Amino acid sequence: MATTTAPTSSTTAGDLGPAQRAAAIEAMKTREFDVLVVGGGIVGTGAALDAVTRGLSVAMVEAWDWSSGTSSRSSKLVHGGIRYLEQLNFSLVREALIERGLLLQRIAPHLVKPVKFLFPLTHRVWERAYIGAGMLMYDVFSYTGGRPPGVPHHRHLSRRQLYRAIPSLKKGAMVGGMTYYDAQVDDARYGAMVARTAARYGAEVATRVRVEGFVKVGERVVGVDAHDLETGERFQIKAKQVVNATGVWTDDTQKMTAERGQFHVRASKGVHLVVPRDRIQSTMGMILRTEKSVLFVIPWGRHWLVGTTDTDYALNKAHPAATAADIDYILDHVNEVLARPLTREDVEGVYAGLRPLLAGESEQTSQLSREHIVTHSVPGLVVIAGGKWTTYRVMGKDAIDAAASALDGRIPESVTEDIALVGGEGYHAAWNQRSATAARTGLHRARIEHLLNRFGTLADDVLALIAERPELAAPVPGADDYLQAEIVYAAANEGALHLDDVLARRTRISIEAWDRGVSAAPVAARLMAEVLGWDEAHERLEVETYLERVRAERASQEMPDDESADRVRLEAPEIVRAV
Repeated sequence: MATTTAPTSSTTAGDLGPAQRAAAIEAMKTREFDVLVVGGGIVGTGAALDAVTRGLSVAMVEAWDWSSGTSSRSSKLVHGGIRYLEQLNFSLVREALIERGLLLQRIAPHLVKPVKFLFPLTHRVWERAYIGAGMLMYDVFSYTGGRPPGVPHHRHLSRRQLYRAIPSLKKGAMVGGMTYYDAQVDDARYGAMVARTAARYGAEVATRVRVEGFVKVGERVVGVDAHDLETGERFQIKAKQVVNATGVWTDDTQKMTAERGQFHVRASKGVHLVVPRDRIQSTMGMILRTEKSVLFVIPWGRHWLVGTTDTDYALNKAHPAATAADIDYILDHVNEVLARPLTREDVEGVYAGLRPLLAGESEQTSQLSREHIVTHSVPGLVVIAGGKWTTYRVMGKDAIDAAASALDGRIPESVTEDIALVGGEGYHAAWNQRSATAARTGLHRARIEHLLNRFGTLADDVLALIAERPELAAPVPGADDYLQAEIVYAAANEGALHLDDVLARRTRISIEAWDRGVSAAPVAARLMAEVLGWDEAHERLEVETYLERVRAERASQEMPDDESADRVRLEAPEIVRAV
């Protein structure tokens, strides 16, 4: 069994560039791995990091891009799930709150940040006592992980304090409230950083490699049939244990084994709107009750995220589309508490994602909902499904525990609770030095803060690019928050292979810019072409394909139902360089 060695100089930062991808695929064709992870969402990347830091040899493949599915389309919250207290799911809340503290303080202080919320009260006396008891329990659970929670405890607000803090509230909408803290994260960036960290410790990882079948010897899975969508090459990857971490695609991948799955995963669609920060005057986010679930209003840089919906979904899983009805639902509910209602014209961006909810054939699994399950569905194949973004590390640990139980020899326990993601070590010192860094580089301090909160100490790499090519300090057209150097870095160091990877995930231009990245696309494509060696025809194809995506998404959001929205969204082509 392979053991982890200290990273060499070429992998110290876990760079995911074109050369790394080629080397990883070559290794996948020639080696047998202890563990192969299928799926590059947050659970898959978490599992790969857990396995490689135990000393196992690890490969990981993703059919499209890191976190390109559910893991980039969440509410972007790292939270305990305060609503689960009413469901008496105390163990899930406690587990999530412990993970929240770990992510905030140890694993990713550069990426995960505290965020303040209001829980509004509409009834006097009894509701304050009832919700206050739940908030107290929330605070107590957050201390049970053996370290401070990393966020302040809840506080009560009078009606006067409430309206002073949130001037945009409709008069009479609330009688008071409570404030509490959770945390937020750029989910897509976080997933890419987990993949980079796994690569730093020696995992061989590659995107745009689709698994098209499992290789079996007798009844045992011993590998997969893989298809490199960039080159068209088909090859096999051999592994002693395969971990299926494909989220809402779990049922599809389970069918490849020709065995009946022990549980099923049901997709639930959640839609979020992005609106300008100045449209809601508030010093904090809000959590609002609806007849179905809860609605969050979440501060997001110069924007607000407002969502989500919760509806069954059985159409295209790669590109779930928001409908006019979804958008109107969110606007109607948030406008119930706003003095100045939001309109369609206020919506900068829209995105839809799918939650992988467990729907088992037994009473036990049907009750799991937002919890996760791990099973050896067939010998050699571990399936991990369900769960919530916040508990990804625990899910990855549990999946590798199951894989390790079937490997020879004594496998070390998980150590990921004490492993910082790349860019995390030294972040606090770099943050304290941000004024000096701004003076040294000539960039505004706000730019340095932006880079530190996206890259941590790896911001030095981006600053080195700018020192070498000062023109890369210019902002991206139509998206002033981002520098052109970030586009180059995404292609050279972060595994971005296509324009959509950069505009939708390495940055969030596709949902934050008013034109959804139309102005940015030609400039970003030109910068990526320099790194990836695109000719003019391919550069043009990347831009045209992205513009078609934007057109199809906008059109789908005018449709009345899922079926028509899905049909319109799928009119936009995919870039598959080889089939």
